[in-house]
Order: sequence, then C-alpha cells, then structure tokens
Amino acid sequence: MQLNVAHHYCESINKTIRRPTRTVMIGKVPVGSQHRIALQTMTTTDTRNVQLTVDQVKKCADAGADIVRITVQGKKEAEACMKIREQLFKDKYDVPLVADIHFQPTVAMMVADAFEKIRVNPGNFADGRKTFDVINYDDPREFERERELIEETFTPLVLKCKELGRAIRIGTNHGSLSARILSYYGDTPRGMVESAFEFADVCRKHDYHNFVFSMKASNPLVMVQAYRLLAEEQYKRSWDYPLHLGVTEAGEGEDGRMKSAIGIGALLMDGLGDTIRVSLTEDPEFEMDPCKRLAGLGERAWGSGLGVAPFPETTRDTHTFTRRVGDLPVQAPGEDLDFRGALHRDGTVYNAVSLADLKQPEFLYKRLGAKLAVGMPFKDIATADSIVLSEVPAAADKDARRALRRLQEVTTHVIAPIEALAKDPLPGAIALVALQQAAAGPVQLPEGSTRMAVQIDGTETEAELAAIKALNPIVALLATKDGVSRLHSSRRVFDVLKRHGITTPVIHRITFPAGTVRDEIVITTGSLVGGLLVDGLGDGAMVECPGEDTDFLRTTAFGLLQGCRMRNIKTEYVSCPSCGRTLFNLQEVTDQIRTRTGHLPGVAIAVMGCIVNGPGEMADADFGYVGGAPGKIDLYVGKEVVRRGIPMESACDQLIELIKEHGRWVEPAVEEESKELVATA
Repeated sequence: MQLNVAHHYCESINKTIRRPTRTVMIGKVPVGSQHRIALQTMTTTDTRNVQLTVDQVKKCADAGADIVRITVQGKKEAEACMKIREQLFKDKYDVPLVADIHFQPTVAMMVADAFEKIRVNPGNFADGRKTFDVINYDDPREFERERELIEETFTPLVLKCKELGRAIRIGTNHGSLSARILSYYGDTPRGMVESAFEFADVCRKHDYHNFVFSMKASNPLVMVQAYRLLAEEQYKRSWDYPLHLGVTEAGEGEDGRMKSAIGIGALLMDGLGDTIRVSLTEDPEFEMDPCKRLAGLGERAWGSGLGVAPFPETTRDTHTFTRRVGDLPVQAPGEDLDFRGALHRDGTVYNAVSLADLKQPEFLYKRLGAKLAVGMPFKDIATADSIVLSEVPAAADKDARRALRRLQEVTTHVIAPIEALAKDPLPGAIALVALQQAAAGPVQLPEGSTRMAVQIDGTETEAELAAIKALNPIVALLATKDGVSRLHSSRRVFDVLKRHGITTPVIHRITFPAGTVRDEIVITTGSLVGGLLVDGLGDGAMVECPGEDTDFLRTTAFGLLQGCRMRNIKTEYVSCPSCGRTLFNLQEVTDQIRTRTGHLPGVAIAVMGCIVNGPGEMADADFGYVGGAPGKIDLYVGKEVVRRGIPMESACDQLIELIKEHGRWVEPAVEEESKELVATA
C-alpha cells in the first residue's frame, strides 16, 4: 500500500482522515482501515474455571464485543483454553479469543492451537520478570546483540501463528518495559516504540504480517505521545499495520471513562486506531457501552469530512509535551473585586448558571463546589472558578443579585453577555462579547463592568483573532460553532494566537443538548476537548447541558483537567481492570481504598491485582497496593516495595500508615450541612 508520509503521524492535521492500514484477520474479524472499529474486552474470571469463563465470554459477546481476551498465565490455563474454545463453538459462539501472555513463551505456543490471537508483551516475553536494574550499555553493539535472544525466543511463535493463520498483538505497556529497554531509552514513548519494533522486525523477517501494535499507558498524555510516535515511525518505514488503542489501568466510573476518552478519543480524531478497548475496573460487559460511544465518535468524524482549510501548524510538538499557559489576571487599581481568582494557574473550570439556580443560593453554592459557613460560600479546592450566565437577574431581584455578589466576593466571578448587562447592569460582572463583534468596532463596557471576555466560535479570520491582543480580554471562551470541527478549528485558533503573541487564557466551552446521557457527555468531552489539552492547547474547560446537575458538569470538567495532568483536586488512582491473574476482588478493594483515601489531591495510588503491570505502573504513582500472593499484599512507595506479604485484612490500614509516614496524609474535612440543603435533599 502506498502511504502518504507528508503529514508526520497522521493523514492530516486539519481534517480527520483515517490512516490507511492493511487488514489483519483475527479469526472471523477483520481489523484495519477498510473495516469498522473492532471492539474488545477481557474476562475477569479464573481461566481454569472453564464454565465460568465461557459464560463471561458469552455475556461480553452479547453486549457487543467483537473480540475477547483471556489471561493465560500457565500450562493449566492453556489446557483450559482448549476446552473454553471448544465449548464456545458448541454453544454457537465464534467470537475470536485472544490469549494474554506474559513471561511464558512455552504457554504461548500451547494456546496458539486454541485461540485466534496471541498478545505478547515485549517487556517480559523474552526478558523475564520485571526488574528496575540499570544496565550500562557503553557499547551499543552489546545492546544490539541481545536482540538475538528476542529473535530466538519469539521466532517459534511467529512461525506457528503463520502456519495456523493466527494473529499476534505486539502490546507494549509503559509500566512493564524491560530493564534492557529502560536502561537504553529510559521510561519513554521512544522506548515503548523501539521495544515493539524489535518484535515486529522478527515477524517481518519471516514474512509474517498478521499482527497489530498497541502502546498502552495509564497516563493518557504518555499513551497519546507513544501512539503518535509509533504511527510516525510506521510512515517513515512505509509500514501499514493496524493499531489497537487503549489506556491501561484507567480505573472505574466517570474517571475511568474520562481517561479512556482523552487517550483513545484524541487518537481517533486524528484518524488513528482500528480496534479499541476501554479498560475499566468493572465487569467486562460494562466496557462495551463506552467502547461503542468512542468508536461511533471516531467513525462519524472519519465519515463526515469535517475539518478546516489547510494551515501551517507551528504550535504543537508531538514529541514533547508543552502546555500553552495564558496570562492570569492582574488586579487593576480602583477595582473593588479581586479578579485574580477568576482563573486558576493549573487549569480553570467554569459553570453555566441559570436564573432558576439562583432561587436556591445555598444549594447552588454546594453544586458549584463551595464550602458553606453560616450560609456563606467560600472557595474550596474544587470550586468553580467563575460562572457564566445567559441572562442577568433584574435589578429588582435583590435575592438573586445578593447570591451573585457573595460569589463575586469569594472570587467566583460572574460572566454574562454584554447585551444582557447593558439592559440590567450588574456591578463587577465580566462582559462577554462575540469576538467578531468586538473586532468590528469599539466595545463599550456596561455600567459597573471593568472587565471583558470574548467568545470565539472557530470561524474567525486571522485578523479577527489577532484583534484579541488589542482588546485585552480577561479570558476567551472557545465555543465551536455547530458544524465546525472542534479539534481542527481550535488547532488553527491556537496557531494564530501563537503567531500574534497573544497570551489570553482560553477556556474550552462545550455544550450538549438537553437530555444528553452522562456517558455521552463524558466521552465526547474527553475526546474533543481532551484531544486539545493533551497537546497543551487550552487553559480550562466549561461543560454545559441544560437541565443537567451543575455538580456533575463541574466534576466532569475537573475530571477532564485531572485526566490531562493539569489540575489535581482529588486522589489519582491507577487501577487495573482485573483479569484471571488478579489475586483479590479488585472492584471491592478499589472501592474500599477510594472511600478512605479519596480526599488527597496530588497523591497518586496504584491498585494492581497482580505483578504483571504492578511494579511498572508504580512509575505513575506515589504509593502502590499490589497483589503479591493469594491473600497477601505488597505495598510500594514509587517503584520500591517497602512492605511485603501483608494480610489483606490489614493492608488498607497499612497503606494509610505509609501515606502518613511520608507526610502526604490530611484528615478528611467535615462539611457543614445547610438547612436549605437538608430541605431539598
């Protein structure tokens, strides 16, 4: 296949065009650019329990899984796999099965007789158990000589899969790179790609091409960077192998869905990805709904033709993450309100507020994340930085105006349309004006307003965008016009701002129709806005949906910022999705740990069911809770195990002790319950 190598890592940076790939057959399922995105999940049962595993595979297939992965950690599990495959065929289920292999080349050879695909992890397939030993390669030729062991170990599986028509996934994991790769390349996306290519070279040497790549990480920014680098290197080599996308150890609930959407969605919007898995710490069939939503988002983008006219991009460096940081407000002489709190240095969150919301001020304050003291709001770590009104309460509505004033006094500022403020001036309000209107002529601020914000819709000319510099607004809201590609038009906007030296903070404003389901809000926000924030393009987010709970929209925006490694307002969890290797009930334990430690912003805790990815993922966590043996837990600080073989019954208590020993513990805050809140509960 002749590939277009002109666009670096994707077909186009100004339009979503699917990257052309060959077709890889995984049993009956074709994977590649000529086919729809294949959906995957993984069983959580003990593989040796044949009937339980068969039942779960059926449940996953019935929920929409095209491919199901099963962990195969030893010979007993490999023997069970033959029975699982046979029973599924008898039950009229021909869903392709994937063997998840770590450390065991011999087991891979066995299970290739039963399953349609083998997943190998380059970090441990040939290099053995995970260590962090530093190997000194003074002579690069010594590093290359060790490739011979990889070829010797991997070649028999390649030849067998070629003979039987099986597929292989070369699945690199950021948390389980080999000591050899870590020593030579460091803990980097480059190391992930080079590790995978060593195995791909063996496949190609034997004229075997029925394989796909994956580059998984629990950090969406690392994951996106690694996949882009993988695609870039494939273009350079004129390779066209499909990509399996996934954010590993994403966690559960909205956080897990958000992290997956940021990583997977960002790549799909660039035309990358042929099969996906959303890894959640939940029962595997529940992964299918977010999987379908992400696949639909990508396929609609590929088929819509949405984009913008080509432009010379100078803003992004896909090899190195650099965040564009807008200027924070500076207090002006004579202003009676402190505008410095209208934005936050680590990422800003705004909320839309209606006139109806203002009728219950204390309830609204709580939904905005404020603390209450004697009915008065105070900013907390996760309070909305400002609110946006579409209407302004009339001057006669003293209660609503008092509620707004109390927010302004604690630096949660009020932004409202300039037309509404001209009709009903509100002291201290920030006047919001469309950029095209502001650029066309002088802006007269309404009475009582000293600050202006502009709203960009992505269709402005370069001259109109350049006018922002002279207008000097406190902030710009980027609310993409209907029918315009948010990702591509926003990239153009940021490129123009950079060329003209404009450092105004830009907040992404994304709006959903009333009645949009919550998972759709999370998945779309993560994909479209997260797809920009992973490149450092943006200073915050505002998520709005008429009729939806303000608290949910606020926490969704904060979850987006935390998932993009911007603003931490709660404990970060790196939690694996469970599989047959897991040595404890991952969902129950994760929930227990989250309940007791969820109030520690800036602290990252890894909860791992087994050793496969456990120690490696400690690189992304401050503390780790890892299954070491049945009923026993190992606790980590960073990459170092500090307590081994702790009984599960006391492991959570000891984890908290460890956090306290390292000075990272704070006691949970006791919140005041207002009378109004109790009345409306």
